[in-house]
Amino acid sequence: MKIAFILYDDLTVLDFVGFYDAVTRLKAMNFRPDLEWTVCARTPQVRDGAGLRLQADAVPPTLEGFDMIFLPGGMGSRALRNDKDFIAWLRTARSCPLKVSVCTGSLLLGAAGFLEGKTATTHPTAYELLAEYTPKTTRERLVDEGDVITGGGVSTSIDLGLYLCERLAGAEARDKIAHQMDYPYRAKPPLRPSAGA
Repeated sequence: MKIAFILYDDLTVLDFVGFYDAVTRLKAMNFRPDLEWTVCARTPQVRDGAGLRLQADAVPPTLEGFDMIFLPGGMGSRALRNDKDFIAWLRTARSCPLKVSVCTGSLLLGAAGFLEGKTATTHPTAYELLAEYTPKTTRERLVDEGDVITGGGVSTSIDLGLYLCERLAGAEARDKIAHQMDYPYRAKPPLRPSAGA
């Protein structure tokens, strides 16, 4: 399984790292030895909202060939959703089986057209912006629409990462990874609109 972690300027670093830390443990702890990932961006280096520099592994011309893309949120997403070049690049992930976001990363999924007909969530301050892309917004912390999964605000990244661990490798993997992270909290199950939840 190949994951593209997508970074951009003015992201919120916890959005990225909370998810990344949980999901990459699937490989480190041998639950998914087939797991591979690439930290992708449109430039070789980006800065988070506080100035922390993050190095991309690759600046790929397209996002084709990945099994999952992940988009963190951050103040940069608000402007980036109107960046035609970035959104065109993001649309190259259309055939990707799983598209995941946390916080305002869902605005980017929406701008790329991936939220059409889907229920989605975002940071509590961005529900109105999200409604520009889908009328089916919710204040739920996690929403699983099958091929699109969205999470709420910043700290949700850890819950979302652990949820993906469970979805990809089962409940035992999720619990062991959470224990290794010393994370004793458990988010309530995600809203699953396509399953009739």
